[in-house]
Amino acid sequence: MDQAEKLRKMVKEQTAPRSVARVITVTSGKGGVGKSSISVNLAIALSRLGNRVIILDADFGLANIEVMLGIRPQFSLADLMFRGKSLTDIITDGPDNIGFISGGSGIQELTNLTKDQIVYLIQKLVELDERADIVIVDTGAGIADSVLEFVASSSEVILVATPEPTSITDAYALLKTLNRKTDISLQDTVIKMVANRIDTYEDGKELYDKLSLVVSKFLNLKLEYLGALPQDMNVSKAVMRQKPAITLYPNSPFSKTLVEFADILCKSESDKLQSKKGIAQLFTNLLRSRIKK
Repeated sequence: MDQAEKLRKMVKEQTAPRSVARVITVTSGKGGVGKSSISVNLAIALSRLGNRVIILDADFGLANIEVMLGIRPQFSLADLMFRGKSLTDIITDGPDNIGFISGGSGIQELTNLTKDQIVYLIQKLVELDERADIVIVDTGAGIADSVLEFVASSSEVILVATPEPTSITDAYALLKTLNRKTDISLQDTVIKMVANRIDTYEDGKELYDKLSLVVSKFLNLKLEYLGALPQDMNVSKAVMRQKPAITLYPNSPFSKTLVEFADILCKSESDKLQSKKGIAQLFTNLLRSRIKK
């Protein structure tokens, strides 16, 4: 069996019943809207509900997750692909039993992988599916191809936006660019918006309504609403101390709302998501064009 046949067989096997992780990709149209903070604190909230949670930092070398946790990982995804490290080697332990994987430069180098390396990577990520119940992918911000590919390859996306006009405009730009890409199908992608740093919960719903109205009118997408996170100075304090807000300030409005989000997400996993989830499936989707060659 040649490499192309192996790759096609692996893609087919992703649909077979097996133990796979639910993948939640967190993204935003611009930086500085609290995306990584939400990823970290949501991961802890989900872990406290009994889930095995791992964060994949896909924010291309900016290391936001490790900075927020105050933990420097020894190895990254690049070490798994190019330096012979095992999956166990590259998972760094975080608070409340979460783990995280630094993307390093490995994700950027995906386009340069040989077919042998693609086979190896997907085989290793199948192991990650078996080790986690939920994988949170923290993407970069904006409409770079690398971000768009992650979002488009995911079955479940959380889109973070704030009331700032630039944030709303950039969130719409992200969705519009996704919608225009002819090589991307978002039919099975669930996009949930989170309104962050809002003064009242009514303001958050109003923000969603504005964006959803434009999306439904001009784009072939469906935007759902997860909820609103209040403006909370405790979040900034936690970032400065390099500790999760949900750990330092568990009774803060931000932390309590994240706990509610985690509960909603755990109760909302549908049969549709069950059939599409998996970190190995996500990377298979990312690399599908290479696999067909």
